[in-house]
Amino acid sequence: MYFVKAFVCGGLICVLTQILMEKTKLMPGRIMVILVTTGVVLGAVGIYEPFVKFAGAGATVPLTGFGNVLWKGMKKAIDEQGFLGLFTGGFTSCAVGVSAALIFGFIASLIFEPRMKKE
Repeated sequence: MYFVKAFVCGGLICVLTQILMEKTKLMPGRIMVILVTTGVVLGAVGIYEPFVKFAGAGATVPLTGFGNVLWKGMKKAIDEQGFLGLFTGGFTSCAVGVSAALIFGFIASLIFEPRMKKE
């Protein structure tokens, strides 16, 4: 049942994002920023954590989950370090994920031939 809940909840986030992409003229980068900030705001309000407990990976894998991780890291660092934690907390909480993305992206660029699309 965990897999079904994760699939449905993650799928709903993807469906809402796809609707946003199709029905608006927003660029993909702006939509990504909207998703991350939505995760931050929902985490700050206290809504995202119960959603994570219910949906599991369906809530933590999309970009809204990344925003929630940033929020949790900032909150913890602010509690421990004060104002300075505002600048360091997000980086320390998501460093592993960002590092993995960079490393695997580099490995993929070595295996495949990266090139720009021809218009």
